[in-house]
Amino acid sequence: MPRVRELEVFRVVLPYGRRPESILVRLIDYGGMTGWGEVVDPDPKTWALLEEGLGQALIGVDWEHPDELGVVPGGSAADMACWDLWTRMRGVPLSHALGGSRTSLTATVRVGTERDLESLVARVNRHVCAGYSHITIDVYPGWDIEPLRAVRQAYPALGIGVDARGAYTDIAALEALDAYTLTSIERPFTNLTDHADLQERVAAPVLLEVSSVAELDEAITVKAGRALLLRPAALGSLREVRRAHDRAVAAGWEIACAGGQGTGLARAATVAAASLPGCGLPCDVAEPPRSAQMVIPPVGASGGVVAVPLTQPGLGHTVDVARVRRLAKDSYAI
Repeated sequence: MPRVRELEVFRVVLPYGRRPESILVRLIDYGGMTGWGEVVDPDPKTWALLEEGLGQALIGVDWEHPDELGVVPGGSAADMACWDLWTRMRGVPLSHALGGSRTSLTATVRVGTERDLESLVARVNRHVCAGYSHITIDVYPGWDIEPLRAVRQAYPALGIGVDARGAYTDIAALEALDAYTLTSIERPFTNLTDHADLQERVAAPVLLEVSSVAELDEAITVKAGRALLLRPAALGSLREVRRAHDRAVAAGWEIACAGGQGTGLARAATVAAASLPGCGLPCDVAEPPRSAQMVIPPVGASGGVVAVPLTQPGLGHTVDVARVRRLAKDSYAI
């Protein structure tokens, strides 16, 4: 039975790109076992919620399973740490504890806007040469048909998805993309009605992101798509991740897992979720660079494939605690 003896919380500045932040939670039980969790780009209120409520919710409290704890203060980082601690104590991988059955995952790599089509094709070529069999191209009005045509002509057998990031208002513009044999059209609009109208017109699954199971239920009811973009951090707990997975599978929807750049911990949780049987679409855990991660081994794709850790318990990775402390701009312990 887990019983947390002490905890630490770190606010870490990540050494890449625009230097985003992560909050890491470390739980230590009375036997010395440790569990870690992470939230990337946290809500400004998250730190205060952790300071005010996490110790009271967990220190000295007996529990048999993470689901018993309900909503843990601080959201996904604390919930992940509880699951990591619980699975490490039982000597089982997190993926198996969630019900996962996959041993490896096909990865997608995101390709942003380039200055011209030649540069785009050259970038795609680098990823194909690295072993990727699927890419996701960012599109928006004015940068969609021509990029897709150029990449499809260069790579007729390549799996291609597009991410519109809610940039469209014209259904006809997206309907034209369907001619390029897409695996999915991700987040095209900002409302369910347009998503449903588009899904009636295209063969590719419209891929929706949701922040709750209730939101997913609504999308399924109005037939707003045929695929779920499952981001563990957006749902707040791994319990809700499993519920969303089960709802999508029951509705006949496909699932793609994504998210969790950060230090590698959140990405490891995404990999565990992506091992669930309904998650058949390529997963997105390819960025940021491995050198920016604080877990050993780093989380990411090799030859376009992500291995699901099965020989180590919990998240399956060791945290470089010294590096976490060095990069933390704030921390506290209870």
